[in-house]
Amino acid sequence: MNNKKDKNLEDEMRPEYDLSKLKGRVRGKYVERYRTGTNLVLLESDVQEAFPDAESVNQALRMLMKVAHRQVQKPL
Repeated sequence: MNNKKDKNLEDEMRPEYDLSKLKGRVRGKYVERYRTGTNLVLLESDVQEAFPDAESVNQALRMLMKVAHRQVQKPL
């Protein structure tokens, strides 16, 4: 069964792909840069309608942080 999987993977490669043109490739070349500079969050469609861009999301989260901070500061 394992041989069958390997054969299927080989068969999926299109003949027009010339792998010899891909010189100098290094696996994971930019992975560290990606990890340090990226924080992606996927929004549900209803949230995306309310917050269409990164700035509006950031403003709403900053406001929520302020409210939460004030709630923690209030004595019981």
